[in-house]
Amino acid sequence: MTRDIDENIEQLRADWPTKAYKNLDFLNSPHARPVRMLCEYAEPRARFEKYNIRDTIVFFGSARTISAEQAQANLQAIEQQDTAGQTNGELQEALFRAHRDLNHSKYYEDARALARKLTEWAKTLPNNHNRFAICSGGGPGIMEAANRGASEADGPSIGLNISLPMEQHPNPYQTPDLSFEFHYFFIRKFWFMYLARAMLAFPGGFGTMDELFELLTLLQTHKTHRKVPVIIYGTDFWNQVLHLDSLQKAGVISKEDKDLVRMFDDVDSAFEFLTDELTKHFVEPIDG
Repeated sequence: MTRDIDENIEQLRADWPTKAYKNLDFLNSPHARPVRMLCEYAEPRARFEKYNIRDTIVFFGSARTISAEQAQANLQAIEQQDTAGQTNGELQEALFRAHRDLNHSKYYEDARALARKLTEWAKTLPNNHNRFAICSGGGPGIMEAANRGASEADGPSIGLNISLPMEQHPNPYQTPDLSFEFHYFFIRKFWFMYLARAMLAFPGGFGTMDELFELLTLLQTHKTHRKVPVIIYGTDFWNQVLHLDSLQKAGVISKEDKDLVRMFDDVDSAFEFLTDELTKHFVEPIDG
């Protein structure tokens, strides 16, 4: 008798309707899009509060930039490979790309070194509790370099990854509990900007440009009242793709807008500028 009752109860439970917040078909449907958006806001916030992450230094840059070690190995492999079956044009193109990657690898190494120095500096601050944590987009390239430098200094290393058709994989240098995966670009950018106390843009493509100009727009329009220093690193690259003087000359930005960014080419000068600015504006008291 008891067994029959238990079986009946189990059957009744199996027939009960699923609660809405456990219904995966609903949660992945267009009707639940606002719920998913809210989750991408609330879940990272809970984790940031748990680990006392209140301010960050954000690194942007190309996902395609590789380390000097990898670039050198790639070039050596091309120079040593059997060229039978390859046209001269194909070989020259491969060599051009390998030399270009090796030249750009300096940005990987500089981002790595700067993130390490900034993390070491942040750890010396009085009553430091994960102050000025290094944050990146969580993927390869410059993002990996920044996370790698922070991890080498035994500091928090945040990655705000995004699901993309080409499957941008999270780099291995993030603090596991501070590695995030976003679906919505705009919420991911909110978390970049909301906690940022400084931003560095290394050479990059559309994504880097988008993120750089998003922050510059917020600063220009005073939608953020914080004094966030913005560095664009690598004058050889940026002077070719970013013509702020032309924008000012055309009257579409002011001189004050142009002054929102500073250019640097070496780690020590960028480090000195950033630490001076961060100390002046954010060390005492903690900016909320």
